[in-house]
Amino acid sequence: MATAVEPFPGVPTQGRSLPAFGIVGWRWISRNPAVAVTPVLLPFIFLYFLSLISPPDLLPLEIVGAMLFTMQNIGSWTLGDSAFWRIECSLQDLFVASPLSRIRYLFGIAFSNLIAMVPALAILTVLLAWVGGARGYPLTPLVGLALFAALLTLWVLFSSIGIAISSRIQTQREIWPVGNLTFTILGMLSPLYYPLRALPPIWQDVARFLPTTYAALLVQGALGITPATPIEMLLYAGLLAVCALVGLTITLRLYRWGEA
Repeated sequence: MATAVEPFPGVPTQGRSLPAFGIVGWRWISRNPAVAVTPVLLPFIFLYFLSLISPPDLLPLEIVGAMLFTMQNIGSWTLGDSAFWRIECSLQDLFVASPLSRIRYLFGIAFSNLIAMVPALAILTVLLAWVGGARGYPLTPLVGLALFAALLTLWVLFSSIGIAISSRIQTQREIWPVGNLTFTILGMLSPLYYPLRALPPIWQDVARFLPTTYAALLVQGALGITPATPIEMLLYAGLLAVCALVGLTITLRLYRWGEA
């Protein structure tokens, strides 16, 4: 009886999808450096004008907001890439026919877009350490842990939202308006660049249904910008996790993979 012979013996067949998507993200930056510049310019434009009109003590809060907003924007980029690959390049059909699962495909696209955001996040982290330390809000290990947890949660959540919406888009003309409308609304209603108390009461109630609100409150509380007790910090972390789980459940049910 004939036995199947591996075409490339000794070459691993597992664990290669994430590095492959990472190479896609790196090649995107290397061929078009403007991709890495854009995520840096957008939050810095907000920070510049906010620094002119807002109290100086709020600048560390605004830098944290810029980091969370940058991570949230990965969802829009994931939406655009996934929809373009499916509609224009028909690449998703290839992935569906391969052993690659939809979850690994989601993390792959999210990881490739994260690489383009790393320069912006690195610059904002250095700026937060400098400005926060000068204004009495040092970047302690607790702040670093809260910031990392918030960024990681938003990365997974908004990437899944982006790819779920992209699976329902039918034409390329829908990519830009749908993506910008979705993620701009989610970002602007959350207290990223301002304290939650600055919103009118009715908008505060609306903002409490958004995961980015609790991500912002968690990091602001860890920094000491917005006073919060340890119990309140745990509450913010728990509500962020609950919002993320609810959002992931909804988006995974909405996510269409290999269906007509």
